[in-house]
Amino acid sequence: MALRVYNTLSGSKEEFVPINPGKVGMYVCGVTVYDHCHIGHARANVVFDMIYRYLKASGLEVTYVRNYTDIDDKIINRANRDGVPYYEISERFIKEFDLDMARLMLELPTFQPKATEHIPEIIALVEKLIEKGYAYQSGSDVFFCVDKFDGYLKLSKRNLEDMQAGARIEVDERKRHPMDFALWKGAKPGEPFWESPWGQGRPGWHIECSAMSGKFLGETFDIHGGGKDLIFPHHENEIAQTEAATGKPFVKYWLHNGFVNINAEKMSKSLGNFFTIKEVLDRYDAEVLRFFLLSAHYRSPIDFSDQNLKEAELGLERIYKALAGIDERLAAGIGEPPASEESTELEEKCASIGARFREAMDDDFNTAMALGHLFDLVRSVNKALPVAGAPLLRQVKEEVAAVASVLGICDSQPAAFLQRINDRKSAAIDITPEEIEQLIAERAEARKAKNFKRSDEIRDELLAKNILLFDSAQGTTWKVK
Repeated sequence: MALRVYNTLSGSKEEFVPINPGKVGMYVCGVTVYDHCHIGHARANVVFDMIYRYLKASGLEVTYVRNYTDIDDKIINRANRDGVPYYEISERFIKEFDLDMARLMLELPTFQPKATEHIPEIIALVEKLIEKGYAYQSGSDVFFCVDKFDGYLKLSKRNLEDMQAGARIEVDERKRHPMDFALWKGAKPGEPFWESPWGQGRPGWHIECSAMSGKFLGETFDIHGGGKDLIFPHHENEIAQTEAATGKPFVKYWLHNGFVNINAEKMSKSLGNFFTIKEVLDRYDAEVLRFFLLSAHYRSPIDFSDQNLKEAELGLERIYKALAGIDERLAAGIGEPPASEESTELEEKCASIGARFREAMDDDFNTAMALGHLFDLVRSVNKALPVAGAPLLRQVKEEVAAVASVLGICDSQPAAFLQRINDRKSAAIDITPEEIEQLIAERAEARKAKNFKRSDEIRDELLAKNILLFDSAQGTTWKVK
């Protein structure tokens, strides 16, 4: 099965055929760096990191560009509020963004351009649009004529007349058409600016991405991505200005990830249900958040809640526990036991996991289905663990690692991950590990003295504090429920 992707432009799944065989150009809209990133940013970036990884794992050479918008009204407003130059705000939050993405285990894109480093390319593109009659100067501003471009709104499937009739658009005497958008903004007193043929000013938001994608990927490239919130106006305006300037198709495949909802409601600062990545990672392991974000198909909405994060944590623990079990069996120096029904099943599941994973991912990067296949293998591991031989268990580890690396999970040592999760849970309970160990020792003495009543009381006392005990020949271990 060849890779098929859902193209927002056509509204259907299409076979993915790169413009240049064996090579892929991919541009994903980055963040406007004026504040800490929220979990909506986390989803978009984890999704396209997964796509980047899978395309490379499929043998394609990928040039991945993700930009920083480092000049914008929000950045200027934040700088004025804090009493610092605009670039201090942008540089500060570029560093914060990079730290967040590193914690979420994102691979670095090929290029990470900044808008302010590409002013000459932006000015040249605006000049070309004016020359071709698609843009006009009004004072120190330059606007794009939306009614001059025949394909305007083809991505969002909207109607210009209906939008104009239904919208409450504040009258702007500088514009010829109410829906015209700014390519270049004249500087207001006290604002940062760059010199241009139209006076001192700065680029509009949309033109930045057209200039930067063109520089690094050419006039036409394979994939442009971002959240669904960018379809209109940002991506729609990118198409209009770029295709008007070049006379060529801008992007072959448009990919958009779905929204993050909070407890089934749209995330919004006004509703008080707005969470930054930092806030979430104070409560959950970064790998758990990444796993959660990939547990649903990227185009579907995903509901962020404590319950769903806890379920994701349990799911990831199941995979790591199976891997830890394999490590323990291999460390014990097992040989090659006789064939069994369980080991035969595991061998079959292990042999097919790669093909089943690729089939799921080739269906528009269906990570939910891919994880389902991984859990199917884990179930077989748990059944066969006591009877499987070392060569088969090593093969299982290799297959899981290959699958997990595409998703960006299971990169930790199993024992270290499980300890990390247990430590995080322990920090949230009202009993220290030392107190737990003391009670476990007291329970051991009670059992030795055949005082089973006291032994059960201690177990129940710990259970009430969400501490589970596990007895074995090697002694008693514990974990947070």
